[in-house]
Amino acid sequence: MKELSVQGIVELASAYYGSAVLFAALEIDLFSLVGAAEAATVAEISAKHGFSPRGLRLLMDACVAVGLLAKEGDRYRNTRTGSVSLVSGAPHDLTRAIRYNYDVYPLWGKLAQLVRNGDPVEPPSKHLGDDPTRTRAFALSMHGRAMGIGKSVIPLLDLNGCSRVLDLAGGPGTYAMLMAEANPSASFVTVDLPAIAEVAKELVGQAGLASRVECRAGDYHTDVYEENAYDAVTIFGALHQESPEHIVSILKRANRALKSGGKIFVLDMMTDSTHTSPSFSALFGVNMALTMPEGWVFSDSELYGWLREAGFDDCRTQPVPPPMPHWLVSAVSRR
Repeated sequence: MKELSVQGIVELASAYYGSAVLFAALEIDLFSLVGAAEAATVAEISAKHGFSPRGLRLLMDACVAVGLLAKEGDRYRNTRTGSVSLVSGAPHDLTRAIRYNYDVYPLWGKLAQLVRNGDPVEPPSKHLGDDPTRTRAFALSMHGRAMGIGKSVIPLLDLNGCSRVLDLAGGPGTYAMLMAEANPSASFVTVDLPAIAEVAKELVGQAGLASRVECRAGDYHTDVYEENAYDAVTIFGALHQESPEHIVSILKRANRALKSGGKIFVLDMMTDSTHTSPSFSALFGVNMALTMPEGWVFSDSELYGWLREAGFDDCRTQPVPPPMPHWLVSAVSRR
């Protein structure tokens, strides 16, 4: 168990400084502006885009200090990592994914409120349908996040021989699209709440995959699916918002949708049995509790137990490559 030093406590208390610098830089699309010029001065960028030279200099120097920009003389340029992940449209663009962190950033200031009453500090419906603008922004940030994670996850999925796949709580359809591109002979049904499913239909249509990816409006808490109709079921990044009882119910209904010997794949931010490691996953559990009534993180060993209760065997865990410590658990229906 690690123990923080006094210096470590001071650094932890101000760790949000760096996050705020990153969020502000993304809000003004700073890395794209710097990248367009390859190397630029504060005067050049502020004059062209109407920023305060003083404010911009402070932000750009802070970006250099935390390793987001490089500086030579009075000229700033993107780092190698920043150029591929923080510039809009870059090969590994994380900008939309990081905007989700920006969106929940104010909620972390209300963590003590959660401790006092145990309830989310913001109604979940705010980003799941009640506020169309917020819902769309949430769905698009999840799309950006899934695009980044999916490049590591899709190669780990054994969908050989699968002709029909059910993707539960599929969000904006990102994983279904990535699976469809990697498995051209298979068709996919992705299911999520109506407001999210509408965004999924839009993105699937733009990708030219509407003939193989069906976007259904539904709710995996209550939906009953066609029995013995699917070769595989995927549940990616969703079960961390559910209670154990709901998880077992979801898994049982997923199992009934599978053909005999069908596979299930669950991707999530899981921990070991102590619920404290990996540390990022433990902190993510707090993040989920701030926004969802049953939000948390579970261990892969707990998931094994729920899968067995729901009628699955041969449970296995695969760590997903960085940047985030996701684990992929697979199992086989014993039906």
